[in-house]
Amino acid sequence: MKMKKLFALLLTAAMVLSLVACGGGNDTAAGTGDGGEDAAASELTLGYDFATDTEHFGPVYDEWSDLTDDELYAKVQEEGGTITVYATSSKMLKVVEPFLEDYPGLDVDVMDLDSDEVLSKAEMEHDSGNITADVLQTKDVNGAVFYEHYQTGIFEPYYPTDICSHIDEDLLKYSLPLYSSQSFWYYNTAAFPDGQPITSWWNIIEKNDDGSQKYQIFCKEIGTETAYLSLFASFIVNADQMEQAYEDIYGEPLEYTYDASDFAFEVPENNAGVEYMWRFSQLKMTFIDDGDELALAVHNSTADKPALALASAGKIENRDASGYDIAWCIGLTPYTALLNCESLFVAAGCDNPAGARLFIRYVLGGADGTAAGYEPFQKEGNWPVRDDMTNDKNPAQLDELGAIENDFGAIYSIFADCQDMWTYWLNQNPNM
Repeated sequence: MKMKKLFALLLTAAMVLSLVACGGGNDTAAGTGDGGEDAAASELTLGYDFATDTEHFGPVYDEWSDLTDDELYAKVQEEGGTITVYATSSKMLKVVEPFLEDYPGLDVDVMDLDSDEVLSKAEMEHDSGNITADVLQTKDVNGAVFYEHYQTGIFEPYYPTDICSHIDEDLLKYSLPLYSSQSFWYYNTAAFPDGQPITSWWNIIEKNDDGSQKYQIFCKEIGTETAYLSLFASFIVNADQMEQAYEDIYGEPLEYTYDASDFAFEVPENNAGVEYMWRFSQLKMTFIDDGDELALAVHNSTADKPALALASAGKIENRDASGYDIAWCIGLTPYTALLNCESLFVAAGCDNPAGARLFIRYVLGGADGTAAGYEPFQKEGNWPVRDDMTNDKNPAQLDELGAIENDFGAIYSIFADCQDMWTYWLNQNPNM
């Protein structure tokens, strides 16, 4: 869905667009009020319930939530069949062997797919009624998964009570998270031995006294990367924070230079996030699709020609594996990144509902966080979301990164307009 009233959306986001919840595997629970007062008490309401004039933010607990591993195992043995997993990480394949050792007699099939394939296959299976998948792993960065697959009943919620008691409830609003990951700006540690050269997003677009660009910028094309464009959209939503960050650095009010009248849809005047997108879109940038090559570009840069590259946190592995002089820039103002989470879902109407939930519990580390299923995901650049688990491979813990939680309601509603603005302005860039 593409909205063409950006300013109005920004004004009403807190009141209307954030009326979201996790839940529901059937059409009567899709937040339309179709269930009415006769809806069964066990139905999970999504978003705003007009019948009761209430809103619900996840998590949603149901009859599955309190079942133990042993109780689920017994049900899985009754179900029979193969637990089929559509995963976006090849690391999920490494979960199969220990899972089958701990739960003999079961059968698991993991398919390693990209995110678009997971979503499209799940949608086609749901629409045809021929559902193969039981467990679905994917990442939502702009609300599309939540609104177009979760709220529509293609995915259904599962919130195990004991495990969720160890996860910040704010991270449970839209899904059950497996781990968190971000994209960071990388800098060259040899060029900047005293530490990261930037402390704010505004520093990234600074110019030298002669008007030349201060940093070489390497990144994927922002307009085609949903995660990156969602981050830029968040600056528009949080314009007051962006404006304050500018004033804190430079000691004077931000000057607005973009033309809001360029577009057929309404763009807010004097929005610091829009101003940032405009200025960034006019930089000289080198677009590189491969994350490892982005890391290499930073490694090859010098103090005389300093570079910054935006890439996933996991690309830090090149530092040890290939000897790259690279490190993350964290603690940026107004915030470093969005807390994007890989999440686990149950396919609505699947053949193995107990098996799906047992496997999900195992991947999340089980009741006490010690199950072997989480071990493959303990890599540098991934952060556990459970408060009883840590990843010692990371130099900074999740609460030290300066990242914020994603507001899917606001981001989803302005995402298409942000993409239009970025594309239009990028086409005007004289440096590209």
